[in-house]
Amino acid sequence: MSEKAILFDTSRCSACRGCQVACKCWNDLPSTLEKNGNPSTGSYQSPMDLNATTRLLISFNEEAGGSKGVKWAFGRRACQHCTDAACVTVCPAGAITKHEATGLVTVDDSKCVGCQYCSTACPFDVPHYQEGLRTTVNKCTGCVDRIEQGLEPACVTTCQPDALLFGDRDEMIAIAHERADFLKAKGYEDAVVYGEDEMGGLHVIQVLKYGVAAHGQVENPQANPVVGLTQIMKPITGIATGVTVAGLAAMFALGIGYKRDKLAYNPDTEDTLSVTTGEVVKHGDGQDEESVMEHITENLGGKKGGRDE
Repeated sequence: MSEKAILFDTSRCSACRGCQVACKCWNDLPSTLEKNGNPSTGSYQSPMDLNATTRLLISFNEEAGGSKGVKWAFGRRACQHCTDAACVTVCPAGAITKHEATGLVTVDDSKCVGCQYCSTACPFDVPHYQEGLRTTVNKCTGCVDRIEQGLEPACVTTCQPDALLFGDRDEMIAIAHERADFLKAKGYEDAVVYGEDEMGGLHVIQVLKYGVAAHGQVENPQANPVVGLTQIMKPITGIATGVTVAGLAAMFALGIGYKRDKLAYNPDTEDTLSVTTGEVVKHGDGQDEESVMEHITENLGGKKGGRDE
């Protein structure tokens, strides 16, 4: 299987948000049931950003100009599926990985430890968490589960104006350039193809009708410097882990031969005795905390209770 990509053509998008609904339905992501849970913001965009239960949203950006005085620059907020994926590099648990056959970046919730390093590393601010609701990372997985069965991603299947396409990455890039050239010929001089080279090449290729910034995309995205730091720290933490394991092994070895003896207190003689051997462990000191608990005795070299047998 060759590398795959989703193509998003903003010039064809009607902002119906059917892709948002399809994503939620396929991935079983709930919407708020609270009254006014998504309060009015004066924008058609809802919600205002990605969150723990929203992996994909269509953004509404108003640009001054056009025949009616305003230009709608719709955008697509979701994982860009970078070739040089910072989230994959920084994940300490292997929960975020690259699907080798398609190049898409997938998530295994069962491995996620909730460290949120991926959120810090991502130049697109995509991975999200939410306290009390979802303690693991939430982001678009590219619907790899569908692709492996010969299906398209859920968002693509519902797009009526064909603003979303899916196929081989090389083919999507070629189509994108054709569309950008067409738009420029129609007078949209800022039209550009986004995703061909950014972050080593994205697997979401976009035709941005009014330019990168107008559609809310990141110009010249770069991985957070924290990614490089984690790579430096990995050998150090590896050494520290090895030392810790070795120390625990040594403690286990030293502990071999030790056992716990049950103790009993004789109020008549005020002696503490070993129930196992009958030996007097403590003489005439009265009943104390040690007399009513298990007493750790040394069984190396024939010693018990600190005295030779």
